[in-house]
Amino acid sequence: MKRLTICILFSITQIYSNGQNIAMSQNSGQKDTRLSPLADNKAIISDDHVRFTILTSGMIRMEWSESASFVDNRSFVIINRRLPLVPYIAEKKEGWLRIKTPELELKYKLGEGKFNAGNLSVRYLDPLHTFLWQPGMQQTGNLKGTYRTLDGFEGDLHADGTTPLKMEDGLLATDGWTLIDDSKSFLFDNSEWPWVKTRPTGEYQDWYFMGYGKQYKKALFDFSSVAGKVPLPPLYAFGYWWSRYWSYSDNDAREVVGNFEKYNVPLDVLVIDMDWHYTDSLRGKRDIFGESQQWTGWTWNKRLFPDPDNFLNWLKGRHLKTTLNLHPASGIAPYEAPYAEFARKMNFDTAGKRNIPYAGSDKKFMQTLFDVVLHPMEKKGVDFWWLDWQQWLNDKKIPGLSNTWWINYVFFSEKERHSSQRPLLYHRWGGLGNHRYQIGFSGDAIISWKTLAFQPYFTSSASNVLYGYWSHDIGGHMFKPNSPQVLDAELYTRWMQFGALSPIFRTHSTKNAVLNKEIWNFRGEFYDALNAAIRFRYQLAPYVYTMARKTYDSGICLVRPLYYDHPESPEAYDHKTQYMFGDDMMVAPVVAPMKDGESKLNVWLPPGNDWFEWNTGSLLKGGQTTERSFTLEEYPLYVKAGAVIPLYREIKNLDKAPEQTIIGVFPGADGSTRIYEDGGNSARYAEDFAFTKVVSRHLPGREQQISILPRKGKYQEMPEKRAYLVKLYGSELPVFVMVNGKTIPYNVNPDGGEWSYEGKELTVTIPLPANSCSVRQDILIGFSRTDSADVNTGMVKIFRQLTKAIKALKFRDAGIILPEEVGYCEETNLRLQYYPSAFYETLRYFNIHYPGIPDAIRKSSGPANADWISEFLKMK
Repeated sequence: MKRLTICILFSITQIYSNGQNIAMSQNSGQKDTRLSPLADNKAIISDDHVRFTILTSGMIRMEWSESASFVDNRSFVIINRRLPLVPYIAEKKEGWLRIKTPELELKYKLGEGKFNAGNLSVRYLDPLHTFLWQPGMQQTGNLKGTYRTLDGFEGDLHADGTTPLKMEDGLLATDGWTLIDDSKSFLFDNSEWPWVKTRPTGEYQDWYFMGYGKQYKKALFDFSSVAGKVPLPPLYAFGYWWSRYWSYSDNDAREVVGNFEKYNVPLDVLVIDMDWHYTDSLRGKRDIFGESQQWTGWTWNKRLFPDPDNFLNWLKGRHLKTTLNLHPASGIAPYEAPYAEFARKMNFDTAGKRNIPYAGSDKKFMQTLFDVVLHPMEKKGVDFWWLDWQQWLNDKKIPGLSNTWWINYVFFSEKERHSSQRPLLYHRWGGLGNHRYQIGFSGDAIISWKTLAFQPYFTSSASNVLYGYWSHDIGGHMFKPNSPQVLDAELYTRWMQFGALSPIFRTHSTKNAVLNKEIWNFRGEFYDALNAAIRFRYQLAPYVYTMARKTYDSGICLVRPLYYDHPESPEAYDHKTQYMFGDDMMVAPVVAPMKDGESKLNVWLPPGNDWFEWNTGSLLKGGQTTERSFTLEEYPLYVKAGAVIPLYREIKNLDKAPEQTIIGVFPGADGSTRIYEDGGNSARYAEDFAFTKVVSRHLPGREQQISILPRKGKYQEMPEKRAYLVKLYGSELPVFVMVNGKTIPYNVNPDGGEWSYEGKELTVTIPLPANSCSVRQDILIGFSRTDSADVNTGMVKIFRQLTKAIKALKFRDAGIILPEEVGYCEETNLRLQYYPSAFYETLRYFNIHYPGIPDAIRKSSGPANADWISEFLKMK
């Protein structure tokens, strides 16, 4: 029946116009990709005081105007209405207008005035999730969006103990519909640099109805089609950002960067907070708007940075990007270096040496700010700006104009208009439509486990308004008033592990001598885990970048809730801290302190596929909730069975992509991916980019084929050749490996074109030398047909824990002589590498003798050591 209805829809070709009874528009097959606030006339149905625009099959614009005139400007929320045409039927009958798309049926009683429950309704046609909507209905299941700032919040409660964080509604709801009332939002004019414009006076309704049922991803894509795409940040933005509110000097900054180099810790962005500039005040002094003046400044503080140009050049020489903190509210003070020129260009009367007041809605003021103050600093080496607006909420000249929303637009669009590099902005959330201006600064959150527990949910829910790039103060910003001033190493480590699996990875804290978050200030397992988190972030960079491109193309953010993929599963809504990290990974963050050296948590593994627990080497069935345990160095990251994940090896930063890419192939199923690449920082990424498809298939006879297909697309300075390193995670040791039809040899210590096996991680490593990216490459891996073993039962974790236990046992009893079976078991990972022909025999020996390790030690060195190692290995 549904198929027949669609055929009928496509068979009607008459266009509704000027009172015609039957109407329909057809997709001509040519996709119009131009952004325009003017919809195609064929998508519009109008009658006297109403106008309806069919935007998608599930989205309709509904306008009523007292004056019968309608708005076609871009609004702050909606910037594009020219979309591919959708099939629809429209008819007038017995005083009612009926419009039907494949998903929606709208009815409006003509001549009945403003939209209300008596004259307007929309029915969603999916029989599994059908509903009838009428004006005035209230959503009961909104899945929330985000909030301007986490300043002063501990989790979702303010540090005052009484003020809850009231997250804004998002675009998605379990009700299956959303109404966006755009009637009062500001408009853009049609100037070369579009500027704010108020709406015409008079009664006017401008609504956008979205009906989607449980098709959450489609709803977000539809919204991004009319509200604009989420811009792709430059590649370097996905590296590690170092930030601290501290009166850094040139010497201090050089020492910090030098330590990153000394300890070989990757770094991409150096954030310099507001002490980089002078201020004109002592605390308590106020500007003409009554705001504290100690925030604003535009001139380098020469007491700290005697030669800013040389300092910025030094950073560039280390391939680092720099951002400076701005609080523009107090305008331009008389002592500022650009004051005289700014005043001259603004025709400002400098008598009395007054501040030139900040005027964000004044185009001349803002253009002068860029031309006289900011562009000169950008030319010297400042890569982007941190807009830390904390002053009055709305503009002083245009009532209701959000300063946060507007300043974000102005800064981003100005660079978009004039720079060949990709615009990047780091700022606070201003409201719906602000997703077009990228990276968010979530503010000064309280340091506590409660805050850490809240941030994964806060981050993923923001994707419900397309705000996919929250940057948190990893480790928290400040201590709660009257709380102990102690930096909890475990809390910071878990926060950093979450940060590495966040959209933007940036540490920050307030001015407090205790908050020394540089990882070289930590020791032992904490240093190791912190270092591993940063390195892992860089390992994941090509995967993250590929998913960021998908965000641009689809509106589906890197970090998002589980219910996007599993809308019918109650568990997807209940497990709020869990989230998808791109298409192929799921994170269940640790948000509570360990007990007895382990963190235990219940993890929901969604149905539809198995999940590989990366840190333990366990392949787990989907469709279950299971208790899992993790040591400090482990983190609950789950990869879809069969996923193909692009990775990097050791790199210093992302200023330039390395020549070799790792292709990680995970066990349990077939899989594929498309690896994205572009110029890294070019503003032309929408047109200039390339994808490389990689396919993994399991063939009969216990063989696996991995194919790297010819690259599609191009961009400036695209390398002609690329080297790959193929890694099979959770794999048995093969009996042969062939690359492009040629058998390559095995080597315990690989060199050149030889493959190897790493027993510690149970991975096969196959190097592919640099080859033309336009040529297909095939890898065929064969496994034993006479023997097999399940190596994905947590053996990676077991090997790791056993090695740690034996090492600790030797320090406990330096004279201990290990029984032969204990020594053999502890060295199993290396024996697997050294003796490939004995692979299965070695595993069988381990599986037989590992459970008996405590008894073997009891016989050789007594019950105390046996009990100790049994407890260490959790074998009781």
